[in-house]
Amino acid sequence: MTHSHFAELLDLDADVLHEYHHDLIDWIGSLTPDRPLVVDLGAGTGTGALALARRLPDARVVAVDVSEPMLEHLRNKARELGVADRIRTVQADLDESWPALGPADLVWASASLHHMADPGHALAQVRATLRPGGLLAVAELDSFPRFLPDEAGAALEERCHAVLAEIRAEAGLHMNEDWGVRLAGAGFTVEAERRFDIDLRPPLPAAAGRYAQVSFQRTRHRLEGRLDADDLAALDTITAGLLDRDDLTVQATRTVWLARRPG
Repeated sequence: MTHSHFAELLDLDADVLHEYHHDLIDWIGSLTPDRPLVVDLGAGTGTGALALARRLPDARVVAVDVSEPMLEHLRNKARELGVADRIRTVQADLDESWPALGPADLVWASASLHHMADPGHALAQVRATLRPGGLLAVAELDSFPRFLPDEAGAALEERCHAVLAEIRAEAGLHMNEDWGVRLAGAGFTVEAERRFDIDLRPPLPAAAGRYAQVSFQRTRHRLEGRLDADDLAALDTITAGLLDRDDLTVQATRTVWLARRPG
């Protein structure tokens, strides 16, 4: 998948799952002190960084990502939203030595920790970045959403997701970790764990069809050579017709952990 398609997917996720993102940002924002320094790890196109900047009008936000094109996309959106003066972008590979980012009042890590080669090292760096008493918010997903309500389509999605799980495991991604245990082991005090069960039914926002289509295109690209020919052909047929369907659903699970660096 090209950078532009992946950026579009992240923006569509923020659009279609806006209620989840709004509830999460409102919750985290209510726990953040005045005039905070916020660090967004693996910021992508800026879903978290931009929402936190808007929710916390006196905050300064540092958005960190390995991809300069993603950060440029984020800077453009920040200018459009009128928050560019409070957002600083930093290009960095978080599997390497970290640049100076803190002392932060809040570190936000949404769907980023599972990508780290060594989560223990990353969490030690987060702890060093936070001020004493600072808050770490970790949001993780079990997989990308499921969209198809019919039995045959749901069965195909299930087969696709099973192979994608194998691919992630082979790549060493840390999916389905108990981040509460990880956080406690890294010296944080875990204050909350909250599961968000997302189940959107028709009628869906106008962007939902495109969200499903880009998700399926991403899946198709990753499953080339890993899924049998009949399933790949079925996936192609379904993907081609997604924009014309009015029966799509969006089902996903996100889990959020809140932890503090002891003061």
